[in-house]
Amino acid sequence: MAKVEWSAGIDHVSGALSKPSKSGQHSCTKMLLGTHRVAATESKDCNRLYLRRKVERSTPLSNREVAVRARFTAVRAAVATRAADLSKQLADQQAFMAQKDQPGGKKTLKAYYWSICGAEYDQQHNG
Repeated sequence: MAKVEWSAGIDHVSGALSKPSKSGQHSCTKMLLGTHRVAATESKDCNRLYLRRKVERSTPLSNREVAVRARFTAVRAAVATRAADLSKQLADQQAFMAQKDQPGGKKTLKAYYWSICGAEYDQQHNG
């Protein structure tokens, strides 16, 4: 999402200002991307604008990419199902709170669900 901060002129721009449509129904065929870098430099001009044409993939998906996409889709569905399951919510919230402040603990309930469901998927599919 683009973020524009206005004043007498434009102070800075950051993010995609326009994106090409996937279905081709809009006239925008290039992505306009603005970046703003906050760094300790002598120059205050840290804004950049880039135009990027729509890129078509030239190679087919590898087996690894297909497997990663399948895992993501399955884990996303499992997370949604588990989060909506009232019979597991109380136990999940208690387990989440117990591990939250531990080293390596997940800081959000959604991240906790992703780690649990991802581990279950890996156990089922990778032995």
